[in-house]
Amino acid sequence: MSSQPGTLVELFKNAVNSRPVSDVFRYKQDKAWTGLTGARLLDRVRNLTLALHRRGVAKGDAVAILAESGPLWSIADYAILSAGAVNVPIYPTQSVNQAEYILRESEPKLLFISTARQARRIGEALKRLPELPIVSFQPIPEIENAVTIDVLEGEGEIIAREQPDLYESISAEVTPEQTASIIYTSGTTGEPKGVILSHSNIVFNALASGTHLSIEPENIMLSFLPLSHIFERMVLYLCLHHGVQICYAGGIETVAADLREVRPTLMSTVPRLLEKIFARMQKTAAEGGLAKQRIFEWSLTVARRVAERKSQGRRIPAGLWLQRAAADRLVYSKLREAIGGRMMRLVSGGSALPVDIALVFNGAGIPVLQGYGLTETSPVIAVSTLDHNRIGTVGRPLPGLEIKIADDGEILTRGPHVFQGYYKKDLETQQVFVDGKPGESRWFMTGDIGLIDAEGFLRITDRKKDLIKTSAGKYVAPQLIEGALSQSEFIEQSLIIGNNRKYVSALIVPDFERLREWARRQDIGNNDKQELIEHPKIVEMMKQEVGRLTRGLADYEKVKRIALLPEEFTIDGGELTPTLKVRRKIVEQKYQTLIDSLYPAGAE
Repeated sequence: MSSQPGTLVELFKNAVNSRPVSDVFRYKQDKAWTGLTGARLLDRVRNLTLALHRRGVAKGDAVAILAESGPLWSIADYAILSAGAVNVPIYPTQSVNQAEYILRESEPKLLFISTARQARRIGEALKRLPELPIVSFQPIPEIENAVTIDVLEGEGEIIAREQPDLYESISAEVTPEQTASIIYTSGTTGEPKGVILSHSNIVFNALASGTHLSIEPENIMLSFLPLSHIFERMVLYLCLHHGVQICYAGGIETVAADLREVRPTLMSTVPRLLEKIFARMQKTAAEGGLAKQRIFEWSLTVARRVAERKSQGRRIPAGLWLQRAAADRLVYSKLREAIGGRMMRLVSGGSALPVDIALVFNGAGIPVLQGYGLTETSPVIAVSTLDHNRIGTVGRPLPGLEIKIADDGEILTRGPHVFQGYYKKDLETQQVFVDGKPGESRWFMTGDIGLIDAEGFLRITDRKKDLIKTSAGKYVAPQLIEGALSQSEFIEQSLIIGNNRKYVSALIVPDFERLREWARRQDIGNNDKQELIEHPKIVEMMKQEVGRLTRGLADYEKVKRIALLPEEFTIDGGELTPTLKVRRKIVEQKYQTLIDSLYPAGAE
């Protein structure tokens, strides 16, 4: 690789110039995988940059992207950055009101939008912003003045012929301290806040993460997480820098097929995908009969024992190795093949990874590495590695940054990864920093509670604002319990409640597909969701399931009562953020009457 880049533009140019005839990107076009070489990618980014420049996009201007992830998202991103402008991504699932809020506050020079469907979805907001120029990835007849990205690239191609040095002249003016992106965190409460990240913030994080993880250039990555989130976007910059080929999945619905076709060696993921894979494994085993199910359960026990010992650096006895070899032939090899057969790293972020899921996957020979960070930290603070994967922790901090634990248990961090502030929100910015010693940089308050063990591994215990304090004064970490419940094949989602209450309760959204199968075996034939969750046998079974999964908790942490919900938490319903985090206050408000019923007068 070339010398270390100082900006994302330098990172991009170094990467494509070092691989002019190799496929940097691969993606599905007309149902077949096709490639984009470094030289062709540079041409397309150059052309789009010049067209943006001709249309008045200048250094420091905001340009918004509302689109699903894919090569066009990245091409638009590199062009915006090359023009010296600021990328303002909007989640393709963002509510209309929040999308309009972001567009009004950031005041973009223009908006990239993917499809006519997206345009219709936020049509009411666009009507209220009639002066906003639209660039579409596909023709959008409903928007009269929209211009397609193909037209812009064509314009840029003509400019490039007329002024062959203009792209280099424009892109060379981008500096490390310049703002690269304003990323709006929807949060679990309140209006979105625009996180200002500089080129140097993101470049530092990409280079430090790549070094920490020891990424090899021959890797192939499958990308399926939203690029509107800094996690996946930073991972793509990292892969670009390290010569990793990036393959774009068609979307969450095609990931299973894309895994088998691409056979990636590297992927970033979220716990929910791993939980779904695990649930599918359980279902397949259950459908195979009693003998197959017993073999499957035995293999999971072996995987857990192997992973626990490896995680702790303990020797694995010969007998356990023999068991693992047998389990590998019978079960693990099929699991590895289902995700392509070549996976060297699955880096999990976004939310807590249940320990049992981590043990099973790692014990089965699929290295799952948990990481931790926030949008405000560009995003990675710490991540496990192949050589140091202490399950139950999020690994050690990246080189070049600092972390410490405050007196109240909150994780603090400082270094080149920490953001520049919240856009147009000085007070909110001041509230998340605490001063260090005179002359030192300030510490960013993450809002997470954690601890650092004697070997430097960071363990997250909960969100500071999410901690539940029962009326008896006991503190309960809800995410710990929710993580335990997620291991059930019958539980799709859960929310733990109990703040200022006598005991802990749970709202549970069942996995209705699995629940209906169980109900049929019990001669409960009704498929209506409401009748299912009210059936006494189902309620009792779910209570037993919760009890089984929380058996090892302290008595004050155990779930005393449950309520089953007929509909899952969704983004459209307002219960989830675009990054699929539960808005606890919204859910509690929505189900206030039901929650109150879990705490009848005199209940203990």
